[in-house]
Amino acid sequence: MGCLDANSFRLKFLAVVVFLGGCSLMAGAQQPLPPITTRPPASPGQAPNTSDENDGDTMAHRAMMQQAKRRNQQRQQDIVKDTAKLLALTEQLKAEVAKSNKDQMSASVIKKAEEIEKLAKSVKEKMKGS
Repeated sequence: MGCLDANSFRLKFLAVVVFLGGCSLMAGAQQPLPPITTRPPASPGQAPNTSDENDGDTMAHRAMMQQAKRRNQQRQQDIVKDTAKLLALTEQLKAEVAKSNKDQMSASVIKKAEEIEKLAKSVKEKMKGS
């Protein structure tokens, strides 16, 4: 019978431990958790969100806005310059194709077409950034 007494003591002890553990979990669960705030990342070339950490610092906010404006202006200038170059290259290609034999294209025509393709992709990527 001593064996049954030891087993029942273990069961009672285990029940008390489980009960106390559950009570401590319940007490911890009733405490309010701090709110979680997340901000979406700013896109390159765009002005920062007004909920940035610099809300109180108007000079820093103004400087960030000016930098974003300068980056946008520079990107716009690059697009205009590259587009003008693209136009000139296509006109050159058109003239070379008109001069060449319709059965055979020269290496310079192919090279110019590849250069136009590369520049067009670059302009497209810059436009996506706006």
